[in-house]
Amino acid sequence: MSDSPFRTQTTALPLSLTRDKFTIDETLDGKLWRARTDTGAELVCQRLDRQDDPTRTTFITVASLDTGLTFTLEGPLGEDAQVRGITTLAPREPDAFTRLDTGYFDLEMCTGTAQGEGSSKWGIRHFSSTSEGVDLLPSGNNAIGGFYGPFFTPENGLINPPEHTTVAIEVLEWGPILVTLRMTGVIPDGLLDELKGKHFSIEWRFTYGTPWFSRRYLVDPFETVINGRSVVNKITVGDEFEGGQGELVFDRFDTPGGTRYRDGDPYAAQLAEMVTRTLNAPVDRNQKFHAFRDALRGDIESAHWDLYWRLFCAWEQAIPDSEIRERLGDVRTASHRLADLPDRPWMISSGPVDIQHLGHETIFPGAAQKTVEYHSELGRAMVWWTSQPSGQFQIVQRRQSGWVNWGTNGENECPELPVGVLIKTAYGQYASTWENMADQLETPPQVTVG
Repeated sequence: MSDSPFRTQTTALPLSLTRDKFTIDETLDGKLWRARTDTGAELVCQRLDRQDDPTRTTFITVASLDTGLTFTLEGPLGEDAQVRGITTLAPREPDAFTRLDTGYFDLEMCTGTAQGEGSSKWGIRHFSSTSEGVDLLPSGNNAIGGFYGPFFTPENGLINPPEHTTVAIEVLEWGPILVTLRMTGVIPDGLLDELKGKHFSIEWRFTYGTPWFSRRYLVDPFETVINGRSVVNKITVGDEFEGGQGELVFDRFDTPGGTRYRDGDPYAAQLAEMVTRTLNAPVDRNQKFHAFRDALRGDIESAHWDLYWRLFCAWEQAIPDSEIRERLGDVRTASHRLADLPDRPWMISSGPVDIQHLGHETIFPGAAQKTVEYHSELGRAMVWWTSQPSGQFQIVQRRQSGWVNWGTNGENECPELPVGVLIKTAYGQYASTWENMADQLETPPQVTVG
């Protein structure tokens, strides 16, 4: 098929590797096809298993791209053809669904165990770039990709889906160029009737050699009230990272044009205080409560944050539902008042924010589509682009515990990201070029077929 009429032209912003999805007006068989650029370079194209139109065929390839590229689809590769692409590695966690070497990332996708421990979370539980070789989640007790409010805010006495539920993982596309996985799960019921019986799904896409991945969250329709505000079909997506006590994976945060933010987290302080009061209350308790007390005894500031939440989770049954409502009602009232006091004004930063020297090592930035957390000395950076802005964020860089967080929520755990938004996340040595990378995440290649 050297004289194939299927020619594809791609243009994009300068980027070393870009994934290129294109559709041919003909039904073609064969999982992998060879394409040839005008300069003679060979490309491998993967035919998608999910085709929108039975009379047409959609492929995906990954190409080096500066300003434009033209290539010709030549013909199918044999089933025994050896091509470079995404491979699997031996997993590290017992609940791992797969561990992928994407040619750029080494990541482990887990289903969770619903045992209520930090290591019970579903999502990406180990993550590194193959060139750097530094796991951003070495303990396996945190995860990239969990989604949170409104379903388990302690304000509502609800629960933590990454630790208290499992997901089923379905393979939608599996090949050397593209792996697409769909997670599905049911959010365990908490104390609010309007949030019971809700299902969710997350579609993850990984492509060979590219420094980013994408995901999209879908949740059954819901509405509730958080932080005194109506919340309709908005969620908190949370990406966690860990450097170990005294170390930070990322130590700066920024958005294009500077960051508008408030620092400090009165709610966190109120919750921590209520945890202490509850642990010290002279009341007969059950075995589960004593397990939490033992885990939280000592330096509560360095304890895993999820332990705070879990003490007040209806699922855990460490304390009665009536006590959860009463204690968290006190937390809610105090937190709402403190969040609205004028002693925490909005700040406007013209450059990156050094969060670790601010109140509670936490800031709440305003609306943005492009955000970054990076390490000021090592140059590593995580860049996020969302197809719609999140109304607010919570960014934590807490050196005591080494925990770093990127969350799409405002104060008092109020979720701000609309359901269904596409999230693209890049990682690499982008501390000085992150805005360029964010622009490229925003602008997909333009493809024409002739």
